[in-house]
Amino acid sequence: MSSPSSGPDACPPLPDTTASTDVTAPADITAPIGVPASADVTAPAGLIAPAGPRPGTGSDGKRPDRLWSPNFRLYFTARTVAMLGDTMLPVALSAGLLTYGYSAGDIGLVMAAATACFAGFVIFGGVFADRFNARALMIGADSVRVCTQSLAAVLFLTHHVRLWEMVAIAVVNGTAAAMFQPGVASTLVRVATDVQGANGVTRTAESTAGLLGPAFAGLLIGLTSPGVVFLVHASTYATSALCLVLLRLAPQAPRVARAVNSFRTDLAEGWREFRARTWMWSVIVVWMVFMVCTTGPYTPLSAGEIIPAHGAGAYGLVNSALGGGTAVGALVAIRLRAQRQLRAGSIALFLTALMPLSVGLGLPIAAVCGCVFAAGVGSAYWGVNWATSVQTHVPGDILNRIHAYEVAGSVAMVPVGQALAGPAAAAFGARHVLLAGSCVAVAVATTLLSLPAVRNLRRAPSA
Repeated sequence: MSSPSSGPDACPPLPDTTASTDVTAPADITAPIGVPASADVTAPAGLIAPAGPRPGTGSDGKRPDRLWSPNFRLYFTARTVAMLGDTMLPVALSAGLLTYGYSAGDIGLVMAAATACFAGFVIFGGVFADRFNARALMIGADSVRVCTQSLAAVLFLTHHVRLWEMVAIAVVNGTAAAMFQPGVASTLVRVATDVQGANGVTRTAESTAGLLGPAFAGLLIGLTSPGVVFLVHASTYATSALCLVLLRLAPQAPRVARAVNSFRTDLAEGWREFRARTWMWSVIVVWMVFMVCTTGPYTPLSAGEIIPAHGAGAYGLVNSALGGGTAVGALVAIRLRAQRQLRAGSIALFLTALMPLSVGLGLPIAAVCGCVFAAGVGSAYWGVNWATSVQTHVPGDILNRIHAYEVAGSVAMVPVGQALAGPAAAAFGARHVLLAGSCVAVAVATTLLSLPAVRNLRRAPSA
């Protein structure tokens, strides 16, 4: 399942904070033309319409006649390679720290440091992306992570690994990801004429990376060492930065208010614009409940139920089924384009209840895989429609900040759900908590469909 937006590097997938997807643009930069009153979209105060080509056009102002323009190919390569590296990191980090005698709790501490910094600073990253140059900020963030992952590789290869050093590296990486992520939303709509198609193929690549990355990392560790995986991870960020440098984007006129507004004013303006869109903040509020009650507890509790009973191989098979389902769901979203995207996505969300339900009922592994696959399809279909709605209904000068707010609201609740999973399982039983999470998933989809601002939001012309 995916959150409205993916994770420290991409708009949030479930239960992966890297993506992102992953976790994430305007029908027209001047105003969201073509959006009915029911869409509850307001024009941001203090902004003027940037001059120059519309989103998705080339430097000559003409739209390419296909999705795979040179700019989009570069963007897609940057995101795909970086996501592949991100899916390799947990395997390398876990194997490396365990080799040096650290515990699972120590591994969790390092991962939590990165997640906390991402969730805490992504809102500020949105302000920086809107005030300055989003692409330059993304390139800088990638460059920083090239250095940090190279340093981690040196520490592992020279056998001088200390926990505080890995925590410090995680803090820098999480902060860099927070500076990178907001620019994803505004960059995608500048390189793609088909926003929903671009989100769909990017999400498909994210799912494929989730299938291949861990296996590749395990193979590298078996043949070499965790330090080599960190070097490969650093090279993925270098590739991403290079592709972003090579993008040829039409210049955007700066906001008039940028020179006079303070950082605090821009931050407040982003929050004001976020609150002004009922369809957006209501989804985030509902999604936070979903993260705490369903997505967060699922990962630790499903592992605790499946691995002791069926083995680690079965658990890996279940995760592969989830990745395959999300890939199929993203492809379906490319082809099946509803006029009311969030209504269609909310209906698909009912499928996500099958994932905790199947584990909670103790079904055979084959049945669990089938249910998890279906849940992945529904989650990805929702995720693509959500990302497209945000990108095509929000004016460009405010998009990075609003994207940052919705990412922060989604990602911040995942560790809360994970932390509460243990005490809840001890009090009520792991299977009962999973069954309750399934009920919450149904309630979330039902609630979204009951909100007029959500179910009546129509597709923007540029989607």
